[in-house]
Amino acid sequence: METAYKATILEPPSDLVVLEDADPRRTRRVALVGQPNVGKSALFGELTSRYVTISNFPGTTVEVFRGRTRAAGLDFEVLDTPGISGIPAESEDERATMAVLETEAPDLIVQVADAKNLRRALLLTAELSRLRIPMVLALNMIDESREKGILVSADLLAEELGIPVVETVATTGRGIDTLRSSLAAARVCSFDGGNPVRWVEGILGRTRWSGTSAPAGAGFRTRALTVAALAGSALHLANYVGGWTGLPSAAGLLEEALLRATLPEPAVTAGVVVLAYLLPVLLPVLWAFKVDPAFNERFGVWARKPLTGGLILVVAISSTFQLVGVLGAQVLVELLEERLFALWVTPLLQAAIPEGFFRDLVVGPYGVVSMGLAYGIAIVLPVVFTFFVAFGFLEDSGYLPRLSILSDRLLRTMGLHGRAFLPMVLGLGCVTMATLTTRILSSRKERFIATFLLALGIPCSAQLGVILGITAGMSAKALLLVAGTVVLQLILVGWLLSRVYPGERSSFILELPPIRFPVWRNILRKTGLRVAWFLREALPLFALGALILFLMDWTRILGGIIAVAEPVVVGLLGLPKETATIFLMGFLRRDYGAAGLFDLSRQGVLDTGQIVVGLVVLTLFVPCVANSFVMAKEQGSLRAALMIASIFVYAVLVGAVLSRLLQMSSPGW
Repeated sequence: METAYKATILEPPSDLVVLEDADPRRTRRVALVGQPNVGKSALFGELTSRYVTISNFPGTTVEVFRGRTRAAGLDFEVLDTPGISGIPAESEDERATMAVLETEAPDLIVQVADAKNLRRALLLTAELSRLRIPMVLALNMIDESREKGILVSADLLAEELGIPVVETVATTGRGIDTLRSSLAAARVCSFDGGNPVRWVEGILGRTRWSGTSAPAGAGFRTRALTVAALAGSALHLANYVGGWTGLPSAAGLLEEALLRATLPEPAVTAGVVVLAYLLPVLLPVLWAFKVDPAFNERFGVWARKPLTGGLILVVAISSTFQLVGVLGAQVLVELLEERLFALWVTPLLQAAIPEGFFRDLVVGPYGVVSMGLAYGIAIVLPVVFTFFVAFGFLEDSGYLPRLSILSDRLLRTMGLHGRAFLPMVLGLGCVTMATLTTRILSSRKERFIATFLLALGIPCSAQLGVILGITAGMSAKALLLVAGTVVLQLILVGWLLSRVYPGERSSFILELPPIRFPVWRNILRKTGLRVAWFLREALPLFALGALILFLMDWTRILGGIIAVAEPVVVGLLGLPKETATIFLMGFLRRDYGAAGLFDLSRQGVLDTGQIVVGLVVLTLFVPCVANSFVMAKEQGSLRAALMIASIFVYAVLVGAVLSRLLQMSSPGW
């Protein structure tokens, strides 16, 4: 069966669709089209060398991206379109794909297909062929198909379809050169417009077959890897139990050993996080992901069931907490702020700049460097970096779509369904970008509710990291109270909106991608690009915010604002008047306000109860300026203004109630 492993480009001169025209310099337009999560964005990146976000989660691409490539002496403009399940389109992102096909007049279509789900892909091929546009079929994920024992003859498939068929593995770049060279050989598909199901079944019967069964001993290996993953998870959770009860634990014993070795405190903390909390979970799970497809299938089933999925979610959240809240928000922040800025950068600038206006502008209480850059680089950047690493791992592993299934029942009480989980979880990276992904929801009602909830209570990566960093040095009760209060508000407001806002909820259909070993190159690349985006986007605003605060303080306007806000901040919320400045900064950027709260908490200005109230109010507070503009773009200016006003009032009321309840509770608050 040697032909099953060949990628074929048919080249009979009489069958070729000639893309040349009177002007050979004209750029040909290529539309990458396919179902969600088949690797279009990865292929786009390989073809054009232009990176777009790649994730093992359907619906990540919601806009059309453009790039260029050159092959056979011809120039091609490549369009990466959102995933489309079929024609006609239902959601906004699918309609964006149809708009490209109908109005942009592409010269050819490259349909990207998941080789494991060939039946579904060929049904879309039949629908696309009605457009009478020349096509090339990229048979992607061919490696995973063969691992599952699903063999496809690209030669025979090309003969049946009458178009070039190219085997690709987008994550490794395999087959990209062949795909690029096939663009000039595109042809119209041979589908005659008859019964598409009968046509597809006939092709599958002639071009696809099953490979060999699982090797001997595979069942024992799967069970052994499962036991190892369970043991590592149990050891991970036992460290928390030991810390809460005072019983011996691996983390406690390791910490004592590292302290006896007279290592610096940051090194001790980092060693405990990595060796006692992360590696016991990651090593067996990642090894299983890499070597055992059967374990991956079982894990995918466990992750979406209530009991086992809940336990997996607890371990995933706990591991993220250790990486972001402890390693990022404590160890890395201490190294950058207390050692880099406090010992080197700020003292050097203070010594170099004479006292006066300019020195206060640069390194004063509201200095562009001492506050703006220090907040952005020393406090927020380590948190953002570690969060993006964790988020990239969860994206590429295929775990996040299982959470969509797991959360579907809860989201239905809020007028949404499991597909809305994608915007919500992407909001943990950047709420502004997540608001754009609400386009994947089919109804106007769902898009409105999701946009409102994102603005209300989904913390961005820096906010979440600061919350984890602040509460890591406090009791678990504080973290649970902050998280519980915010989640309760999301559920309550979502439930109310689902009953007040007119419209129906759409059906929930989600194709689950496979659980797979994450591509570390992709994770590191995404993390690097996201960090670079943060530096370009946030640092200028951090410096601008510090400059604005400095000028407001210098002109005494800031004191007037604090005086006006004092009845609300001090009277209703029970917070020090300095937090008024934090909420003002939070409107410029949420992570700016979060960094300010983090700074106040470490100075000892806030007690435990005030920290909880401040975190809750800042999380529920009005969206940042960037997200406000995107909300206006997606929902209209009037709706966006009403959302922001109601969120502001609601955040203050929730904070006031929480403050009173904490004051009436135990003195520990």
